[in-house]
Amino acid sequence: MPLSDIEIARQARLRRITDLAQDRLGIPDEHLVPYGHHKAKLALPYIHGLEGRPDGKLILVTAISPTPAGEGKTTTTVGLGDALNHIGKKALIALREPSLGPVFGLKGGATGGGRAQVVPMDDINLHFTGDFQAIALAHNLLSACLDNHIHHGNALDIDVRRIVWKRVVDMNDRALRDITVGLGGPGNGFPRQDGFDIVVASEVMAILCLSTSLADLKARLGRIVVAETRGRKPVTAADLKVHGAMAVLLKDALAPNLVQTIENNPALLHGGPFANIAHGCNSVMATRTALKLADYVVTEAGFGADLGAEKFIDIKCRKAGLAPSAAVLVATIRALKFHGGVAVPDLGREDLGALERGLANIQRHLHNLREVFGLPCVVSINHFSADTEAEHILLRERLGAFTGGSVPVLTARHWAEGGPGAADVARAVVAACEQPSTLRFAYDDADPLWEKVRKLATRTYGAADISASSAVRKQIAALQEAGYGHLPVCVAKTQVSFSTDPSQRGAPSGHVLDIREVRLAAGAEFVVMVCGDIMTMPGLPKVPAAEHIDLDEAGQIIGLS
Repeated sequence: MPLSDIEIARQARLRRITDLAQDRLGIPDEHLVPYGHHKAKLALPYIHGLEGRPDGKLILVTAISPTPAGEGKTTTTVGLGDALNHIGKKALIALREPSLGPVFGLKGGATGGGRAQVVPMDDINLHFTGDFQAIALAHNLLSACLDNHIHHGNALDIDVRRIVWKRVVDMNDRALRDITVGLGGPGNGFPRQDGFDIVVASEVMAILCLSTSLADLKARLGRIVVAETRGRKPVTAADLKVHGAMAVLLKDALAPNLVQTIENNPALLHGGPFANIAHGCNSVMATRTALKLADYVVTEAGFGADLGAEKFIDIKCRKAGLAPSAAVLVATIRALKFHGGVAVPDLGREDLGALERGLANIQRHLHNLREVFGLPCVVSINHFSADTEAEHILLRERLGAFTGGSVPVLTARHWAEGGPGAADVARAVVAACEQPSTLRFAYDDADPLWEKVRKLATRTYGAADISASSAVRKQIAALQEAGYGHLPVCVAKTQVSFSTDPSQRGAPSGHVLDIREVRLAAGAEFVVMVCGDIMTMPGLPKVPAAEHIDLDEAGQIIGLS
């Protein structure tokens, strides 16, 4: 029986993180804050001291629209980083941290797979260095202080009907989406409707990921809008005088985390996932630090290129002044056949017709990356044992015709072989990084908020138009009038389709993107547009991964893969 991911990870011979940092990155011990032997945080003064160094090349790994068949975006990111080091390049990967929600819900782990993993995988997937716990505490401190202010006289004249700040927990728990707080009498505050989001959807998570220093972090926290007064004036965390305490809780969490791959190559993990309901990128600080420490930096953005890559470019790159030199688009034959209409149990059978139909999905993602965002691309096809040579030939031929032969389409075997299995992809990426490119955005800063969403929907989702109820339109207009129109938009929608309908596989066109809800993230500096039926507090599947995660008699974790 083949080894599971956690069994493969457990067999890895890890180096002490302090030795690895010194030997591979030139970071002395005094600039590290170790969390045991195999993970550490980089000291913030050391990071700020790197500012004079030149930047390496930034490589963005993204994927086709995700499917139950799996694509392997994180696995490819790790494998490509190992492959670049294998061919003699100084490379560093910059990943996001896993959320406990999907770890115990659907995925069971999010640190890559097979021979392309970051380790120690069980630590990383579980509590790691406590970043997510710090974010949850800071977020919920603001929630508690908000209700406490109202309980003790409400000097700010907060309208309890216009509180927009929810609570968070790092777990999928649908029962907490809509709740009532303050029950039990006057001693417990005023009863009101409330709810929970998952931690990665918190504005505090986005603020941590987009902040460039402790001072920037504190300033952004102070700008969080939590409610309105009865006179319709915004109430911020600074008004409640709690942003300083929030910054204290986040002080250590702001520093990026250093770990390693199975092949003992360094990796920075920092910041949150979930590009369907959040901006879904690792931290600006981790990416900028990696660019100072390596010649090539491989990073990823969540889910498909219509979500993760778009937000990486339109939010993160726009705000941080970053520009990828190339993009890697990840796909599998299995996933493309799923987009072509094949049921999951039948994906192991050769089906050239379904593969040809499913190509519409990867073609649209390629079009967006190249024509909308202006990035040179490489297509990396994760190899599965059930793939046939005829399927790979058809894929290469069709994508070659679609791109005029300008985009390499390569098969990668890093899951089974580690870095050497992705060496061809690494060489193609190095070549792509030398191609001239000019990064473009899907919309302009000066576009009104409504126009930003419309351009995004029509240019990248294939939509015919956008829509919203009159109440939502009024909210958008009010935000525009209040001076927030210059902010980028963060669309929250289903990740499995270009539309808001999860059943629409492939590349649906002509649909209408309906905006259901609007949320201002003034500290993170974007406006969230919640579309379709997407939830910012996910639920667990019928059989959650938690049912298979356990401890064996020796106290070792099993089932985490």
